[in-house]
Amino acid sequence: MSCLMVERCGEILFENPDQNAKCVCMLGDVRLRGQTGVPAERRGSYPFIDFRLLNNTTHSGEIGTKKKVKRLLSFQRYFHASRLLRGIIPQAPLHLLDEDYLGQARHMLSKVGMWDFDIFLFDRLTNGNSLVTLLCHLFNTHGLIHHFKLDMVTLHRFLVMVQEDYHGQNPYHNAVHAADVTQAMHCYLKEPKLASFLTPLDIMLGLLAAAAHDVDHPGVNQPFLIKTNHHLANLYQNMSVLENHHWRSTIGMLRESRLLAHLPKEMTQDIEQQLGSLILATDINRQNEFLTRLKTHLHNKDLRLEDAHDRHFMLQIALKCADICNPCRIWEMSKQWSERVCEEFYRQGDLEQKFELEISPLCNQQKDSIPSIQIGFMTYIVEPLFREWARFTGNSSLSENMLSHLAHNKAQWKSLLSKQHRRRGSVGPDHSGAGTEKEEQTVAEGAAP
Repeated sequence: MSCLMVERCGEILFENPDQNAKCVCMLGDVRLRGQTGVPAERRGSYPFIDFRLLNNTTHSGEIGTKKKVKRLLSFQRYFHASRLLRGIIPQAPLHLLDEDYLGQARHMLSKVGMWDFDIFLFDRLTNGNSLVTLLCHLFNTHGLIHHFKLDMVTLHRFLVMVQEDYHGQNPYHNAVHAADVTQAMHCYLKEPKLASFLTPLDIMLGLLAAAAHDVDHPGVNQPFLIKTNHHLANLYQNMSVLENHHWRSTIGMLRESRLLAHLPKEMTQDIEQQLGSLILATDINRQNEFLTRLKTHLHNKDLRLEDAHDRHFMLQIALKCADICNPCRIWEMSKQWSERVCEEFYRQGDLEQKFELEISPLCNQQKDSIPSIQIGFMTYIVEPLFREWARFTGNSSLSENMLSHLAHNKAQWKSLLSKQHRRRGSVGPDHSGAGTEKEEQTVAEGAAP
């Protein structure tokens, strides 16, 4: 591991006085640069945002400067990080479950390929370990452990690191969301039009990217990080800030766990780069870029899934679909996810209002209702992508099922919106058809914190 020239400032290391922290180091957390040359971040490298500091810095223009920023960790996060960094494995068994609950969880895993899989129930049955349990099962059923000669203990340790690096206090961007996206990805990898062409490497990449695509998410979006001059925004030059951080953090955990250390160097380099390409594709700001490419391929009928490049592109599309598939779930689960993501929006809006920052699109609880947010999201983001995915799959039974749920859920939200308007005696925007470019941009900017 190469050393960086740094200047100590309290609990944070800075590369130089003129920049925000490019290397945040506390309790042993450092950015790594391996032999591949791809910068990586150690698990837990994302500094919790201390919003109390904004109160003192908003007017002075010193948000995020080295004199003001502090790395605040909860005791629990410090305890886990410090023990793991010293090589001490927690003694408490991860799956300390009642046998009845464990039996129900096993029964659910036998139906993990069903679209009505209830990830919330599964998380309760696994005592909050849905991501670890699901990934261990899927790696085994897909034959990845045998094919890549993975050590099961090391795999489990890596997955625990990933799961623990999600922030449980986030209403939406937490480990349950990651597990939900991974289960959806598993369903998409089984689509007949895709499955017969996939290699074990493709499957492993798809599952790993799904599991880690939002790791260490702070619960606020990129515009928030930019306008508060957060060090990650500076580090990644305001481009796919969160997605770059998710990717680099994932690389850091892979290297720290040594899960793939036994594989050839060239192969691990390729895996790291492809994971980056997949995770970066989830940036909602690149939605039109990928949608246009997919439409062009389908129109020209030139997708050749025997070709690794085209397979990788469809893995990117599959991950994008999995990431925003909540509106395509059954109403009971879809509604719960919608309420969770809007709660995360509103929390950000409350913080912005408290510290006299401009409230981001869709984050104003007084103006942006859950039904209106969801109708716009479905109309401008979800429907266009899933219509093209259905074209790709040849209108498979799963695609038809998802589009049916999507139409039903949109009708439910419209009904709820109409009731709200009747109570208030007002008429809201109509999201039933194609919207303006400005409306679409607004929805995209606020689509995922």
